[in-house]
Amino acid sequence: MNKTTLDLKAANRQEEDRAVRIAAPGRLHLGFIDLAGTLGRRFGSLGITLDRPATVLRMRRAARLSASGPDADRALAAVEKAARHFDLDPAVEVTVEAALPPHSGLGSGTQLGLAAATGLCLLRGLTLTPREIGAALGRGARSSIGIGAFTQGGVILDGGKKPGSNAPPPILSRLPFPEHWRILLVYDRNHQGLSGTAESSAMDSLPPFADTLAGHMARLTVMVALPALAEGDVDYFSAAVGEMQRLLGEHYADAQGGRYTSSSVAEVMDWLENRGLRGLGQSSWGPTGFAIIGSPEDGERIMSEARARFGHRSALAFDCVRGGNAGARIEWLACVEQC
Repeated sequence: MNKTTLDLKAANRQEEDRAVRIAAPGRLHLGFIDLAGTLGRRFGSLGITLDRPATVLRMRRAARLSASGPDADRALAAVEKAARHFDLDPAVEVTVEAALPPHSGLGSGTQLGLAAATGLCLLRGLTLTPREIGAALGRGARSSIGIGAFTQGGVILDGGKKPGSNAPPPILSRLPFPEHWRILLVYDRNHQGLSGTAESSAMDSLPPFADTLAGHMARLTVMVALPALAEGDVDYFSAAVGEMQRLLGEHYADAQGGRYTSSSVAEVMDWLENRGLRGLGQSSWGPTGFAIIGSPEDGERIMSEARARFGHRSALAFDCVRGGNAGARIEWLACVEQC
């Protein structure tokens, strides 16, 4: 377990003059392994925790519940839901200092919800795991990648949903993302991915997911991607991720308008592919695209070239980030200084 994430007992639960700051990392969802679930379990996910961007919020006890900052309404909803589920006093002040862009494929809802509900539990002296909190919030309905990112970070594989269970899928594997690898993120600020009822409808409209495709996805994950990751082989890892993304992009094409939800991101991905990059894809429903790159120097160079090539597209933005090998960061603050 990640100490900075789960050492909740370190808090002095009786001190009224303390606040808590929680930074919850974004993540990439690389896709589902078995959408059909003919063997019982359905979905199964592979994902990568990011060192940035992140959702950061500060919370303290207050006379009444309030929230401010980006995505404040969703933070309020998470606190209220957790308070009802765990029978806690919801009177806290939430300040959202930074929020992941909503519906962008980075897990904004899960990370904000987990951070806000965890902060409430800490301030009320209740020790729970992120998995327990996620289940109470209804997070992890299909994937535990967001919960795993919040808990311990790294590259995470979950085992899919058990038939008849509402529990988040179990996490089967967690490996560190190599320190010298980089991830190029491609944002389209004019687009959002599917969510809510639109996402559910799109999932229901997908064509049948053949057993042969599920088997190939499983082999790519377990026999190529994860061994390559463990050995630090960026070429084989990228090849596996790129092939998984190609297959899933074709499967989702009718529901999302092509392999990528954003035509601008698609253009960038085509440009990167023509330059020889292989670990390309879209996180979840997008629109955020990504590219796995083997070194910091190559990452910075490719990002600079992309900015020069696509600088006329004002909605496009680029960042070169590390993988995140830790979960959410929890810091206790003295309110007299920080609140």
